[in-house]
Parts: sequence; C-alpha cells; structure tokens
Amino acid sequence: MHIIGTGSYTPDRVLTNRDLEQIVDTSDEWITTRTGIKERRISDPSTPSSVLATNAATRALEAAGLAGTDLDQIVVGTVTGDRTFPSTACIVQDRLGATRAHAFDVSAACAGFLYGLSVGRSAILSGMADTVLVVGVETLSRIVNWTDRNTCVLFGDAAGAVVLRSTGAPGGILATRLHSDGSLVHLLEMPAGGSLLPPSHETVERRLHTIHMSGNDVFKHAVRAMESVALETLEAAGRKPADLDLFVPHQANYRIIDATARRLGMPMEKVFVNLDRYGNTSSASIPLALDEARRSGRIRNGDLVEMVTFGGGFTWAAAVVEW
Repeated sequence: MHIIGTGSYTPDRVLTNRDLEQIVDTSDEWITTRTGIKERRISDPSTPSSVLATNAATRALEAAGLAGTDLDQIVVGTVTGDRTFPSTACIVQDRLGATRAHAFDVSAACAGFLYGLSVGRSAILSGMADTVLVVGVETLSRIVNWTDRNTCVLFGDAAGAVVLRSTGAPGGILATRLHSDGSLVHLLEMPAGGSLLPPSHETVERRLHTIHMSGNDVFKHAVRAMESVALETLEAAGRKPADLDLFVPHQANYRIIDATARRLGMPMEKVFVNLDRYGNTSSASIPLALDEARRSGRIRNGDLVEMVTFGGGFTWAAAVVEW
C-alpha cells in the first residue's frame, strides 16, 4: 500500500530561543549548540490536540483527493491527547465526519506515528481496511516544566498525517519494524497522572505531571537504536543505506541526527532536518517532516525514503517507503 496523501499543521505562535532567555536561565547559543533548535511552535491554551490533528488530517485528505467518509480506520499516535479517555482518534473521527471508520489511539511516545503507520499497513494487508488515516499529534507545551532549562527548550506542538491505501502499483511501504524496551522506562517519562501516581496536591507540587528526562542516557540509547532499526528495516526491504534518496529521522536533537547519519554513512544532504524551526514534536515529528519534504520537492515519485524514530518506553521504529 502507498502513502497517497500527507498533511501537517503547526500553531501560529513561535517561541524563539531569545524568548526562552526571559523564562529560564539559558541562552540562544547554549540551546543551539546542544540541540540545533532555534524556535518551536506553541499551541493556544484553548486549542487541544484534536484540533491540531484534525487540521493536519484534513490537509492529508485533500492531498489524497478523499473525504472523511472514505476512511475505514483512524489511528492517532499521541501522549498528549485531549483527555485520558475517550481516545483523541474518536474525537478526530467525529470532526472529520468519518462515520465509517473505527478509531483508536496509539501510545508509543515519539515513536507513536511509525507504530500507527505499521498498524495501518497491517490493517490494509489483512483486509480489515482499505483506506487508513494515521496521525501524529502533540501539545507537549502542556506537560513541559517551564522552570527546567534542560527540557523546556526542547519541545514544541504540531500535528502531521498521512493517508494509506492499496493502489495496486509497485512500491509503497516496503517494510516496517517496531521495538521496545520497558527496562528503560525511567529515562524519559511523565511520572504522574496514571494509576501509579494519580493526581494529588503532592504530585502537582513536585511537578510530576511534566516531562522528566535523563538526557545523556537517552542520547546514547537513541543513536544505537536508530542505527540498528534503520539497517534492520532496510534489510527487510531488500535495500541498503546507499539506495536511499532521503532519510527522515525523528527531530529530537541535531547531534542525534548527525551521529545516526554518520553511522549509516548517510551524507547530510540526504537527511531531512526541520528541527531548528519546530523542536521536538514527539509523534508529530516525522509526519510533519515528511509533509514538508514532499511539499518542498525533496521527495519525488520513485524515491526511496526511510523514516526512523525513537521515544520514551523505550520505543523505536522505522519504515522504508518507495514513493
């Protein structure tokens, strides 16, 4: 099956490194040197993830020449849904008028979109669905600790979406691979808010409803995981790194992107990077980058594209697509 439409949406508000200098003890030079990020988008407090997701989905459907009523399945990857339940996917289904579709969320942190892409592909291969919408959306500004300079400079809000359908043509999604390691759960997490630590005065006062991250440990595991799954998925597709026309990595940190590309022998001119403008948008990262790459002409028919990600859990994944 093929990706027949892409779409993305980012909020209007831009938060620059200079703006962050007024909030925490940091500097534009410090942030840029360590992350490669210059600015990020922040959603209006009254705008939930479902709105961002619906806007990206609408653009993907328009690019595919389809309507909500054409969808059989909607999968939304997110860790910042509108509420714990019901799923954000059900809210998006209603907003799109996708009355024929079944809808559910996938929680795999920054790997949420590629997990959802693999699920959608499997649904089509099994005959359970003909047309699938996969969305990655986050409003991470809601769960950032704005007093922690090590994490608040990293994250932004965005949504990206793709429409999948079997066209009968050669190519399309050639292979996907998913992995996880729950022993690393404490390296990147939001400790409270679930059944382990339900909301209380104590959890709020201790800022346990915000992102907690061990940056150095995440970096080391991320580079190894992304290299490994990238090679594994290429092998499953019968391809090798030199065959790639474009490499679309998770946009978390430029040093992680650069280290992964070097390990794969990928020249940076074949690596798509928009991290400087959006920061880490978690599950929205790859579909946002994919849509920008397509719309800017970086992806053309016949191109071989690989998407690779890692996230809290730990989770990591990759997909190889012949456009």
